[in-house]
Amino acid sequence: MTKHEMRFVRSLADKRARDEAGVFVVEGRKGVEEFVRGGFTLRHLFSTATDGEHISPAEMARISHLKTPTEVLAVVEMPGWEFSAEGLRGSLVLALDDVQNPGNVGTIVRLADWFGICDIMCSRGTADVWGPKVVQATMGSLARVRVHYGELSDMIAAVGGDVYGTFMDGYSVYDAALSRGGIVVLGNEGGGISPAVARLTTERLSVPRLGGGESLNVAVAAAIICSEFRRR
Repeated sequence: MTKHEMRFVRSLADKRARDEAGVFVVEGRKGVEEFVRGGFTLRHLFSTATDGEHISPAEMARISHLKTPTEVLAVVEMPGWEFSAEGLRGSLVLALDDVQNPGNVGTIVRLADWFGICDIMCSRGTADVWGPKVVQATMGSLARVRVHYGELSDMIAAVGGDVYGTFMDGYSVYDAALSRGGIVVLGNEGGGISPAVARLTTERLSVPRLGGGESLNVAVAAAIICSEFRRR
């Protein structure tokens, strides 16, 4: 493996480098297989086993973005997903308003995949879904869930329909009337939903607090709310 290849793979920890090259890193055999099955194009495949370009464990450790490197690392081309407001109408869609923790974003992508939600809309302040930590946290689900970045309030307004915001003081999700489709907005870990997006919500939802906890992790809240939508 050349020094140039090593520098290039390591540089993909940076969003600007990923955007310029149009690629991202996937580590682990299962994750790589998920993206291959999803029709993604592999630019490079490095492996300490027999498949792909063979490299040594020491070389894998130098290019890996993980504390414990796996035996397979791929450089994968970003898909050309296009945002279509018309195509999302009538479906259940998640909207992330400046959700900044990569682990939370990756978990929410996994939840969307689990509950059959095909699209997520994200504000520009939301963690980049192609970052190594987010990709790893999705466990391959990113191969099946389309993620769209932009001005979130504009995207929500363009899709229209029922817009469910998650708030601490909202109406209990267990008692609310929920439609089959609509947009579920999940806010920033510390600040919640921004005022511009809050104004577009048609229903304020919450997961009722029965104990003394101060708050609920945004990914946990997403799981509860998505489950309740699908249960109906």
